[in-house]
Parts: sequence; C-alpha cells; structure tokens
Amino acid sequence: MSVKRTLTDYYKVVSGQHRDPFEILGMHLEEQARQQVVVARVFRPDAAKVELSDPSTGESWEMNCLHEGGFFEIWLPQRSEVFEYHIRLTRGDGSVLDYIDPYSFLPVITEYDRYLIAEGNHFKAYDKLGANQMKLGSVEGTCFAVWAPHARRVSVIGDFNHWDGSIHCMRVLGESGIWEIFIPGVSAGDRYKFEIKAYDNMLVHKADPYGLRMEEPPETASVVWQLEGHEWKDHGWMEARPGKDWRKEPMAIYEVHIGSWLRDDEGNFLSYVEIAKRLVEYCRSMGYTHVELLPVSEHPFYGSWGYQVSGYFSPSARYGTPQDFMHFVDILHQANIGVLLDWVPAHFPKDAHGLGRFDGTALYEHLDPRKGEHRDWGTLIYNYGRREVVTFLLSNLLYWCEHFHIDGFRMDAVASMLYLDYSRDSGDWVPNEYGGRENLEAIAFLKKANDTVHEQYPGVLMIAEESTAWPMVSRPTHLGGLGFDLKWNMGWMNDMLTFMQLDPIARKYHMQKLTFGLLYAYSENFILVLSHDEVVHGKRSLLNKMPGDTWQKFANLRLFYAYFMAHPGKKLLFMGGDFGQWIEWNHDQGLDWHLLEYPAHAGLHRFMQDLLALYRDNPSMYQIDFESEGFEWIDFSDAANTVVSFIRKTDSPRDSLVFIFNFTPVVRRDYRVGLPHEGRWQEIMNSDSEYYGGSNAGNPGERAAENHWWQNQPYSLNLILPPLGAVVLKPLDAPHMVRRKSDGKRLKVYTMPEGYDIKAPKTIKKVKAARKKAGSTKKAATTKKKPAKN
Repeated sequence: MSVKRTLTDYYKVVSGQHRDPFEILGMHLEEQARQQVVVARVFRPDAAKVELSDPSTGESWEMNCLHEGGFFEIWLPQRSEVFEYHIRLTRGDGSVLDYIDPYSFLPVITEYDRYLIAEGNHFKAYDKLGANQMKLGSVEGTCFAVWAPHARRVSVIGDFNHWDGSIHCMRVLGESGIWEIFIPGVSAGDRYKFEIKAYDNMLVHKADPYGLRMEEPPETASVVWQLEGHEWKDHGWMEARPGKDWRKEPMAIYEVHIGSWLRDDEGNFLSYVEIAKRLVEYCRSMGYTHVELLPVSEHPFYGSWGYQVSGYFSPSARYGTPQDFMHFVDILHQANIGVLLDWVPAHFPKDAHGLGRFDGTALYEHLDPRKGEHRDWGTLIYNYGRREVVTFLLSNLLYWCEHFHIDGFRMDAVASMLYLDYSRDSGDWVPNEYGGRENLEAIAFLKKANDTVHEQYPGVLMIAEESTAWPMVSRPTHLGGLGFDLKWNMGWMNDMLTFMQLDPIARKYHMQKLTFGLLYAYSENFILVLSHDEVVHGKRSLLNKMPGDTWQKFANLRLFYAYFMAHPGKKLLFMGGDFGQWIEWNHDQGLDWHLLEYPAHAGLHRFMQDLLALYRDNPSMYQIDFESEGFEWIDFSDAANTVVSFIRKTDSPRDSLVFIFNFTPVVRRDYRVGLPHEGRWQEIMNSDSEYYGGSNAGNPGERAAENHWWQNQPYSLNLILPPLGAVVLKPLDAPHMVRRKSDGKRLKVYTMPEGYDIKAPKTIKKVKAARKKAGSTKKAATTKKKPAKN
C-alpha cells in the first residue's frame, strides 16, 4: 500500500466520505518491509488516547494519533495474524471507555440475502435490515442495516455514541445499496437513528424503516427491541384458522380506533393490555366475530388516525410495547375473536424522519410528483416498480402475521393505487407504457402481496377498500383477479345512507337506492361497511343522519341496521354506532358510553345485540353470501308503501328467513306477504318492540301460512308491519330454529345475555360524576312520538 493512497483513505475516513471504512479501520494484514504484518486503526473523534489490547495474552499497546480529528493507528510487526482485541479509549475529560471494536467483524448480511432483497422476494427482510440483536461468537450486540443506495455515507447515531455520526460509520455491501455495521453492547431500549450524508453532502437523520419499536410521539427515534418474551396461548385459534372458509362463516366486524374507544377517568390512553380485557368483554357480549383496528403502526400525527405511517414494523408506542400488542391479539384470539389490521401501502407522510427522500433521493417514492405525490393527502406514493420497495412492503405484511398472529389486512385506498389519474386533473398524470391510466406496477404488487400472504399464511384474509368498479378485485389471480378475499362495498354504503337520510315521504321516489346493490351484489365478495369515514368531517353520526324527531331517528337506525344485517355480504360497523353516538367520532376523546344510561340508547344497544345473535344463529344470513342462490326477492316494487321483502336461504329450502322492511312511519295493517312454503311461521325479531324502544306493533305468536299465491310465492300471510320497522319470520320446523322465552308483552326470541351490565364496558367508573365534572349534565332526548295510523 503506497503512502499516498493511505493518506487519501485516512482523509476520507476522517471527513466522513469513505463508503467502506471497514477497508481502513479495524485490524488488517498489510505489507510492511515486504512482509505481511498486523495493523490496527481506530477513528474516534472523542478520543484523546487509545490503547489496543490482546485479552488472550494481556498485552496492550498505545496507538499513535495520526490526525487530531481522532484517527489512531498501530503497526504490530511481531504479529503475523489478526486476533481478537479490545479498545480502551480515554477522553479529554479523563473518562475511560472499554469496548470491542465494531470494525473487527465481518459482514452479517449474506450475498443471498442481498440478492433476494434486490429481487423483491425476501419475505423476512426485517430479520436482516433494521436493528437485529444477535451474538457473533461470544460477543453480544446489535447489527444495524439500512438500504440507502445513493448515500455518500451512512452512520448509526444513538444513545450509545452521544448521537455523533462520525463514530459508527457503516459499510456499503457491494452494489446492493445496503449499509451495515455490528455494534457490540447495544441492547434493547437503546434509541437510534441513521445519519445519512446525501449526494449533495446534506445530512439527514432518519428513523429506521424496519425498526421494531419507536419512541412515543412526538419523539421520532427508533428503539432497539427484541420480539421474544410473550408466551402465546392462542394455539386453538391458530390451528383452526387455516381450515376456515370465512366466505361461509358469519363475519360481524367491529371497527375500532384504540386511542378513542375508551379512555381512563382523566382522559388518558389505555394500554394494549388494559384495553384488551375490556374490548373482549364487550365484543363477546355483543357478538362480534372480528375486531378491525385502524392502523396501529407508529404514526407521528395522531390526527391522521394511523393512516400516515412512519414506523411500519412498530406498534404504536402510545399504547405500550410490541409484547403488549401481542398480548392484545392473544386475548382476543382466546375469546375466538379475529383481529384485522388496516394496512396502508398506498402512501406515506413527508415527515423529515420518515421515508421521504430517504437517502437524499426519491428512493421509496417516485421522483416525478405526477406519479409520486398524493395532492389530496399531502403524502408520497410508493414506487411499486422498485423491487426493494416491494421487499419492504411484503416483508411488513408477513411480519405482522408471523410475530403478531394477525388474521387479515384491510388495504387502505386501493383505488388510488390502481389508477395513475386518481384524483388528478388532465396533464397531471403520466400514462403507463401502453398509454393507459392503469398503474401496472401497483397491480403487479397487489397480486403478489395477496398471493404471498395466502401461500405463507393460509387463512389470513386480504380485504380491499376499493371504491370503483375495477373488475374481479376479490377473484383469484390465476383467473385474472387481484387476489383479494373480500372487498368493501362502498357503493351500497353511499346509496343506503343517501336513502335513509331522505324524509320517509320521499323515499318511494328513490327505491332504486334501496335495491340497486342487489344487481351487483355477487360480482365481488363484498363486506357491507358503515365505517369511521362516514361519521367524521361534518357528515354527522349515523344516528344524527336519520330524519325525523328523536323517536323516528332511533326507529330509522334500527330499521337501517336490520336491513344492513339481512342484506347479502359480510358486515362491518364502526365503534359507537351500536349504541347511537349523537356526535361525530372524535379521536381526541373516548366514546360517549354514558349514553347507555338512557332508555333510547339502551334499547338500540339491546337491538344490536339481538340482531348480531340472529345473524350468528341463522346460517341463511351468512352461508351463501356471495352467490345468488342465497337470496330471493319477495317484493321490491311496492314503492307506494315503501316496503320491501326478501328471503335469505341456505342449501336447505326450509331453513330460511323472511325479512320485511317498512321504510315509512305508518303502521301497515293486513299487509299480505308471500311465503316460500307452508307450515307455521313465527316472528322471531321485530325492530319496533318496546324492548328496543319501539311502539310494539307486530305479530306475536305463531301463524299458519295460507294457501294463497302472492308476490310470486305459493303461500302468504297477512301481517302488521310496524312503523319504520323490520320484521323477521321463520318457519317453526327449520333445523336451526332458536327458541327462547317471551317477556309476556312482546315476543323476544333474541334477548340480552343474563346479567349484562348496560354501562358496557363494565370498567367505566363514576360515569355521572365524570360527566358533571366535564360540565355535561344534559340528558339525551328520549321523547317518544306515536307512530302515524292508517
């Protein structure tokens, strides 16, 4: 090695410009006086004196300072082989640090790992990139690795080096763009970031894209963490999951935002552990089959509700540790409740510590803002054509499955991924290679993501929030589909909310809103959704959307929920809707659980509980959701009375339910309804029962079907249809009939569980005192208006 080259390399190390400082620093065999001898070099800007020692012999040597910036070197001509050594560093203030040199270790990430990452096929890249605690030989520490191909220099900064980017400079591994360093002694709890010197010499400090934990916002550092420590007890659930066909099972999903479902008396967040028990109690008492969580991945801006993610691999520290979140999922699984996550592959925020311009260039995003930026949301769009980005996203999906036992993902904003011109004006988007508006790279990614999850973790559901008429979203990729299991039915939701908000006198002119969804109900595997998006931003709560006085609002909402549950498709309801929140959802406070003290809200709550029981107990309501054989109209043309009726069926002709819906506040007496077969029929649910807050118009007892052809059915009955009410009939000899007691006033086949506390969740304390303390003493209106008569 010539003197000239050595000095140049020294300068590059000292000035932070060397892309592989391991070539210079650490211990090497180099030529001196025509023989190979050992040379060791250390760069520590905080060092006044550096000593190197051989722990096996006890020998030590003081190193020579070659540069006042902290560059030390020693030649050991008596040694002809490299050996394990320790460093003792003395600072200017006299403090001493003993450590094992990070530059004495060989690379950890293999060439095969780098190949798979570059090909977009490394499904566990989180085991290689990020901060992974490990033991190399007898030395414990943490291996840091990050993808930053255009950086001039990358360093790890953190608690362990005084956040000084000159101390732990990383090496780049070949042409992969991956930088790596193993730092002995760094352990769980240490905070860190990557300091990146961009191509223009600008320094940026970035959180770890693959970080397993982050500081609690508003702090933005990553935290070294291990995922071991939780002992899973959900073996029964996990063993049964691959064999479940959720297309033929009941799915009643409770959509939850963890930070605002329930808070303590002082308005503080509950932890994952604290909320788990309460949420399980509530979901079991109501009868929900799944919980869907708004994104729990770390997000800097709480007001984004989690949809602007900065820590994809980190459960939000607002509510606890990754192990706490494992406990949360475990507890729900033990109660036979599935856990779905909202997952956001469509965009990411521009926060300085995040993925944007990660190495000084458009790395995770597109450079061209016509492809790389969402104007509506002020966020950046992933470059799905870059295979390392695909590795990042795919690894994240599989990470949640592997380490947190997640049962499914609802992909947010899929429509924005599919279309290059999504929410863009003419001239503000770039066509694909064929001149079209389809985002071919995003389509390929979605197909690969769905296929990979299904192959690696059978039974995990992939759900699309897709708001357009893109064909075959929930069809297999080998048939030309996108490969999702289920799709949100946004069209049904918009039509039904528009219809239900109409004054009942005007509804007869808009019956197509009520019935149109059945024209396309079987084109996809749909979930009917009444989600968080419908109760924010001035849209009003579901209860407040309903027309009329207070009595009519509650009656309309019960009617709406009955139609929602009876209609083909799986179900999703956002928290607060099942007891009638008056106000819009506010992420800065818990739900208004005190409303359950009032009769109208308690009645709605009981109705939802019984409606969910009706849904779970009757296979005709879920077993054939995605084929037309499970549904038959009785009458959809009675616009004059604004009444519709239909049959939900299974493979057994007599195992069916008949639903009749009256969308006006008028009692319909002697209203004849066609029935599919003879025998005795029973009204097993009536949304107008006084038990639910209704006027008690209905059809108690058992009735024999009359041999009277009506509405294209061979039998029929004259019924009383309650105002703004839904009636459910079932043949008494149906194989899945559930017989329960009457209360003596009105038949209640589906009733509240015995001993249920109406102030659910039970752990809320001093509700009245808390409300008074907050200055709210006004009771919810419960005025009952008599229904109109014929």
